[in-house]
Amino acid sequence: MGQDSTREPGVTPSADLRPEIPHPARMYDYYLGGKDNFPADREAAERALAANPEFRSTARANRAFLQRAVRFTAGLGIDQFLDIGTGIPTAGNTHEIAQDIDPRARVAYVDNDPIVLTHARALMAGMGRGRTEVVQADLRDPAGVLAAAEVRELIDFSRPVVLVLAAVLHFLTDEDEPAEVVGTLVEALAPGSHLVLSHGTADFIPAEVRDRVTGVYSKATAPLVGRSREQVGAFLTGSGLDLLDPGVVTVPLWRPDTEPPAGADRVSMYGAVARKP
Repeated sequence: MGQDSTREPGVTPSADLRPEIPHPARMYDYYLGGKDNFPADREAAERALAANPEFRSTARANRAFLQRAVRFTAGLGIDQFLDIGTGIPTAGNTHEIAQDIDPRARVAYVDNDPIVLTHARALMAGMGRGRTEVVQADLRDPAGVLAAAEVRELIDFSRPVVLVLAAVLHFLTDEDEPAEVVGTLVEALAPGSHLVLSHGTADFIPAEVRDRVTGVYSKATAPLVGRSREQVGAFLTGSGLDLLDPGVVTVPLWRPDTEPPAGADRVSMYGAVARKP
């Protein structure tokens, strides 16, 4: 008696966590098979999966894209990573991939969700590799992200940086001015910096499926806004970046390690990497 049966062991909600309201980061954790989520997150995620069963495989494909893109950019000799909207930590995080290639690599994770921060900080504690910090800030305030003391202490913006915006911009509405957000962040980067971006799309699903999925997220702490290939590409080229081959493609098709599975060209997530000249 007295045990809170509404949460998984090890997840301690606070007044800030709002466990009764689905949160996209915790839903994404559920898609990936994680346990850092609440009943409201799982129920919402199951409704999204009922509407589009490919959500789980898309989340995994996006994770694999992130790992390939980080490995690629770290292989270029870039040793600073600013990962915004990191989500619940799981295997193959940005710092693990980057620091496997260069143990001195510095990684700043930025998120605005208390449960993400709690778990990320616990995961990073005592890792004994390159410097890694977890910073609380909101992507919708890019100037605030760039001004955060922890970011400024860790990231030297006079040298190339890898900016990671993986599966996060689709939680910004048009009113949040996502193009301006990207532009502000890119403007702060030195030449030779790279942007790793992935973004959900409804290009390959029927309108009724799109509406059911967006309806689920409309009751969460952030909406889901799928954008077209052209709109996703505009975030990059509109910020003055040079798209690297193969351009904006579905995430399994971005420089795959193995033969992509059937249907890889219709996965509902675009990915791209671009360089600041």
